[in-house]
Amino acid sequence: MFPLIYLCSFLSLFLHPPANLAAVSNDRKYLKFPLLRKSPLPSLTQALALDSRRLHFLSLRRKPIPFVKSPVVSGASSGSGQYFVDLRIGQPPQSLLLIADTGSDLVWVKCSACRNCSHHSPATVFFPRHSSTFSPAHCFDPVCRLVPKPGRAPRCNHTRIHSTCHYEYGYADGSLTSGLFARETTSLKTSSGKEAKLKSVAFGCGFRISGQSVSGTSFNGANGVMGLGRGPISFASQLGRRFGNKFSYCLMDYTLSPPPTSYLIIGDGGDAVSKLFFTPLLTNPLSPTFYYVKLNSVFVNGAKLRIDPSIWEIDDSGNGGTVVDSGTTLAFLADPAYRLVIAAVKQRMRLPNADELTPGFDLCVNVSGVSKPEKTLPRLKFEFSGGAVFVPPPRNYFIETEDQIQCLAIQSVDPKVGFSVIGNLMQQGFLFEFDRDRSRLGFSRRGCASP
Repeated sequence: MFPLIYLCSFLSLFLHPPANLAAVSNDRKYLKFPLLRKSPLPSLTQALALDSRRLHFLSLRRKPIPFVKSPVVSGASSGSGQYFVDLRIGQPPQSLLLIADTGSDLVWVKCSACRNCSHHSPATVFFPRHSSTFSPAHCFDPVCRLVPKPGRAPRCNHTRIHSTCHYEYGYADGSLTSGLFARETTSLKTSSGKEAKLKSVAFGCGFRISGQSVSGTSFNGANGVMGLGRGPISFASQLGRRFGNKFSYCLMDYTLSPPPTSYLIIGDGGDAVSKLFFTPLLTNPLSPTFYYVKLNSVFVNGAKLRIDPSIWEIDDSGNGGTVVDSGTTLAFLADPAYRLVIAAVKQRMRLPNADELTPGFDLCVNVSGVSKPEKTLPRLKFEFSGGAVFVPPPRNYFIETEDQIQCLAIQSVDPKVGFSVIGNLMQQGFLFEFDRDRSRLGFSRRGCASP
């Protein structure tokens, strides 16, 4: 996700799973629901700026058997480079679009305490007063210990019925989301058209939201965030103990028309994919939310680049390494590796350079008159620990920034203060499976409809 949300997940208390899950059709033990992304993408220069700020903020926040499948859509038409999940929350259900984000833990939505809510547009905020199942967490509830508190939070009174759990998240740019931490009944639209109902999901009800990270351009079209990180209060963790502690998704190519449906699956999809390439998930105690993988080598047109292996390591301060993040749009590589990659791509490029670079990009080419530029562009290959090889098509890292101009959508990051990122553009057209029990990441192009 853009400069959004890194929950301070250094707390590690156990969170009880949802109290109940309604029956899922066909007795299949997983949840599958659509991911939504509307075409086309927003301004790429804007995406670059927001991605860069997101990585900066995240680096500053480091601290010492059923399944559901549901659609995911793009937020591109509203100016966001995110993928949205349609979450129905409360009774009766109120439908809200949440950013699907593997780079954060907190599930939170915009809330309003209004009585006469006519001045709010439909499906833009959650109205707790309109739900019969809204249940604020008590400040002594163990789940309340998992979230940071406001600086002037009311003193917790163990005997008071209405001594609620207050939370507050601040960001490096001054952005803020705060409100009540609560539990609520939620339901998800599944791929079959039916709904899976889940009770007692813990989430943040944000009454105060300010700043670019949570209300600016990057947040256009969203009503909150579905954190899918590794922390104990993420959506993946809360449902994982009920569904096998595994989730997966396909992020389909936003350039196709009509746009194909993407899916997020909570649980084991079973026979969905028979051939996955696996690489171990690494842990970083100073960044416990993120899904780290070990990148060993990068190839350009089959030639292995001479990148010092230490470039990819996580150092003693928790910097460096490589993160797979659905909430960041572009890809980022540690600067020494980035320089070698861009030099190799330039050397093997057979298309003319653009007359002017798109601001923020270091390599742009003119593709006018070329019917299939993808067949001409240099090919990248990434080799991960365990021998897993990731070969994205050129359209996952060369994107049109202007008419007939394509730029390399990979950026540099200083490994001493940040980390490399495989963003959602690079992931398009692949199934990614996050197997948390076995601590491994699997991927395959066979798991999604052919792009």
